[in-house]
Order: sequence, then structure tokens, then C-alpha cells
Amino acid sequence: MTIRLPATSDQLRALDGLTPREIVEELDRYVVGQRAAKRAVAIALRNRLRRQRLPPEVAAEVTPKNILMIGPTGVGKTEIARRLAGLSGSPFAKVEASKFTEVGYVGRDVESMIRDLTETAVEMVRRERTEEVADQAGVNAEERLLDLLLPSPPPRPPGEGEDAGEAARRAREQFRATREKLRRQLRDGELDEREVEVELRDRSPTLQILGGQGVEEMDINVKDLLPGLFGGRTRKQRLPLGAAREALRREEQNRLVDPELVSRQAVERVESAGIVFIDEIDKIAGREGSRGPDVSREGVQRDILPIVEGTTVSTKHGPVRTDHILFVAAGAFHVSKPSDLIPELQGRFPIRVELEPLTEADLVRILTEPRGALVSQYQALLSTEGIEVEFTSAAVREMARFAMQVNEATENIGARRLATILETVLDEISFEGPNAGERHVRIDAPEVERRLAELAADRDLSRFIL
Repeated sequence: MTIRLPATSDQLRALDGLTPREIVEELDRYVVGQRAAKRAVAIALRNRLRRQRLPPEVAAEVTPKNILMIGPTGVGKTEIARRLAGLSGSPFAKVEASKFTEVGYVGRDVESMIRDLTETAVEMVRRERTEEVADQAGVNAEERLLDLLLPSPPPRPPGEGEDAGEAARRAREQFRATREKLRRQLRDGELDEREVEVELRDRSPTLQILGGQGVEEMDINVKDLLPGLFGGRTRKQRLPLGAAREALRREEQNRLVDPELVSRQAVERVESAGIVFIDEIDKIAGREGSRGPDVSREGVQRDILPIVEGTTVSTKHGPVRTDHILFVAAGAFHVSKPSDLIPELQGRFPIRVELEPLTEADLVRILTEPRGALVSQYQALLSTEGIEVEFTSAAVREMARFAMQVNEATENIGARRLATILETVLDEISFEGPNAGERHVRIDAPEVERRLAELAADRDLSRFIL
């Protein structure tokens, strides 16, 4: 799974203007607690920026200090990595180590994590370049539409007593005046419903083939293989003028963006600023001879090792060096422990941070404090149907207490338990909401207890539902 999180200027400040302390403060807006993990990733991010300021011969020797996060599920490991990528605006890919298998077995090849990362970078760079040429593409699309609405007239023969030069001048002035009138109408949207026949470039077909090592999808552009067959092929389509303008604008943007430049810049960005988050690394922590259902877990570790150490991975956008990609690994390590990883792989994650289990006070903060907190999410969802939901502070504490109680009695899934509890508390309101009309609903602690009482009493039922 690839997560794309470009930084936005209205929410996040530029990374190069942030000190490690300020990076932690930014992460505090989204993740509750886990100070040690935030400090570690903040320092790692700042060191990457420091490296980019070094002379090239020195920077080449500075390798990233990869991080291993250790902690139970639902405490914020993945969220820290996601927000880290959004803060830095770096290409970011999240992968699950349990999806990979050793070469020779059916499963994903470990090099696919770098291919995923490269695709993310290509999309980021293409989006940036597309925004840069957006104005020019709009101008070009407008001119093409005007050419459709008002084709250039053939030369008009001069009238009686009029020379050819004067006739041509008057024809050009009349043509320009009509064209400018159409341009104003086009910009004002007066012609959006009028249909025009546009000629759009046909998309080149692609093939998907299976790679030799594992099931790897590789898109091959048939136009690249058979340029003479598909080069310049177009199709005519009749569209409302508004839709035609958008289609032509997209086509002009694609034409103005150089794909080779995009690929080159994307590869450079991956090599200098890419971040790979390897989740569930504890699932492959096992030595040969250990019992378990997984296929050759140590073999997967040995396949991951050269990627983390630094190697060249072939992608359809060119070779990618992994020497300076930051790897952040995470695992609960309930059954295994970090020392069960092969020594070579352990050595490639020199920074280890242990995330603390969440307390009841942490759960209260998670419900209300972060940007996009769970309580505010549900309030926003129900407000779309005119239902104003108010949670008292006592109700929030009661939900946190109940989540903590269920986590201790059954399986500890951390903050993920809160979503289940909120769904249970708001089940009746969400179901009846569209029929009840606009209203104000106040949820207090007794109401939370009433809605959760049946599940709290039936331990066997709560084990499956909560």
C-alpha cells in the first residue's frame, strides 16, 4: 500500500524552517504522547536536511540512521510515519513486511517497496510540474476551442473599388473582433452547454506482465514498443464546451510536461529524500529452524537487508539507489523480540525507540485534541444532516475508561478501540438521523453507560464486538 501525502502550505510549514523541537510540535498536532519516538524521527528528518547542505563529497559518506519503533498496536507508530511524510513533503511508501516472501516463493518481491516509492515520487513531481504549466495549458486549450468555434476564414476577394490589401485588413479586423467576443463569452461560461466536436489524443494501451521474481506488475507502454503503430493516433468526440475545455486543458498539460524530466527528478527525489515505512517487521523476526507458519522468514530478512544497506533497484523510471533512503520499521514484538532479527538487519536500524502503551488520559486526549480527532469527525459527519451532537467531558472520559477496560480484558488494540466504541454509542443516532430531522443531541456519561451496558455485562459478546 502506498500513501501519498504531499505537504500543503496552508497547514504545514516548510521543513527547512523547522528545528527538531518544532517538528515535534507539528507532530503533536496529530499524535498524542510518544515523545521519544517523535524526537527520534525529528532528528532523523533534520539530519537529512543537514546532509543536503554538505559538500557532495562529504554528503555521499553520510548515511541515514534508520529507526526501529517497538510498541503495541494502536499506539501511533504508523500515524507518526504518515505525518512525518506529510510534514516533509517527501516520497513515502508504507509496506507490510508480512506481504513479502523470499525469492523463489509466491509473493511480493522486496524490491517492490522501492518501485512503489518511485511511483509515489513520479506522481508528486508530475503534479508539481502540471501545476506549473496550468496557466499555459489553459491558454492553449482556450485557443484550440476558439479555433473550433471560429475557424480562420479563407481570403475574401476585394469588392468594387477596393484593393486586395484593404480587403484583407478589414477581414482580419472583423475576424479578431468576432474571436474576442467569443473569448469573452467562453470565459463567462455563456457557451458551456454548446456542443463541439474535439479531436483528442488516444491513450496508448498498456500491457501488464508478470516478473520472474514474484508476482510483480510492470506496466509497459505499447507506444514505446511500437511507436509507428500508435504514434499520433487521435479520436473525435462530441462534448459540451465546458467538458471539452477541461479535456483539452488536461491534454495540453500532459503535452507541456516532459515525462523524461519528471522521471529523472522523481528518481533524484527518491534517492535523496525517500522514506519507506516497513510495518509488521516483527512478523518476519525468526531464525531458521524456528517453528511457525511463515515461509522462510529469515530469507525475507536477507532479501530486505541489501535494500536497507544500499543497492540499486531497477524501475521503469530508471535505476534507483537506496543508499540514502530513510527506512522506518515498526512492530509490536509481542511474540518475537528485536534480537530475533538477523544481526546484519539489526545493525541497519541503529535508532530504536519504544512506544509506551496508552493510558486512559491518553485516550481522552486522542478523542478530542488532535486535528481531525474522532469526536470531531463524528460531529462533522452527523452535522451534514442537521444533527448537532455534543459530548460532555464526562462522556468522553467514560468512553476512554471503557476502551481501557476492554483493552485490558481482551486484546489490547490501543486507540483503535475508540472508533468501535464511538460507533456503538452513536449507532441509534446514525441510524435514525435522516428521519429525525434537525436536532441537538447531548451525550453525557449516563448515556454512554446505557449504550454500552449490555456489552459490558456480556463479556463473551464484547470480546467479539468490541
